[in-house]
Amino acid sequence: MNFDGFGERLKQAIGVDKPYAFAKKCGVSESLLRKYLSGASVPSVEKAWAMAKTAEVSLDWLAGGEGEMHSGHQSNKTVSVNDGVYAYVPLYDARCSAGHGAWNEGAKVLTQLAFTAYSLRKQGLSPDRLSAIRVDGDSMSGLLEDGDTVMIDHGRNQLEAEAVYVIRLDDHLYAKRLQRLFDGSVRIISENKAYGDVMVSKAQLNDLEIIGRVVWAGGWI
Repeated sequence: MNFDGFGERLKQAIGVDKPYAFAKKCGVSESLLRKYLSGASVPSVEKAWAMAKTAEVSLDWLAGGEGEMHSGHQSNKTVSVNDGVYAYVPLYDARCSAGHGAWNEGAKVLTQLAFTAYSLRKQGLSPDRLSAIRVDGDSMSGLLEDGDTVMIDHGRNQLEAEAVYVIRLDDHLYAKRLQRLFDGSVRIISENKAYGDVMVSKAQLNDLEIIGRVVWAGGWI
């Protein structure tokens, strides 16, 4: 594909959305997205596809400047199958470590997980704010096992109450239970008590990024 002028087309596709918010939605890092916007780097076809899908524009237009911006583009977030409406949530290959942590900046969409639109709506979930990744490690064993898939609501990226969130801390990705304390600090709790809790002081909260709240988990038994 001809990526000449990609940065300008990407700016147009993002529109009024903030770069960091758009980067979260499409599964790329903000620093990498800014390189694309400035023209310092061009994406792989997989990343271009993820960005086109997120912005709901034509991949041919975004990546190569061919055709119309919205020509032939249809969102595959919801489709009707046999009189039932299904919503699709992207499963990324970034593994969420529930042990020592790992973050794969080059994450790509492996597949789409199908849920009934009714079941998501009943939980107050919007498909365009959801993604899924897999758990690595055993520190959340008893709740989340190694290899389990978790679904993240990116719209709930603030600590509301004690719950399980996917977080990024010191450039690592974790699924952990978070608990806010009276002094404003946050306790990061492992379900497996072989792992100690981690305290993040109020002064250090800028180093703790909440990717989103875990709203569903599944795996083989």
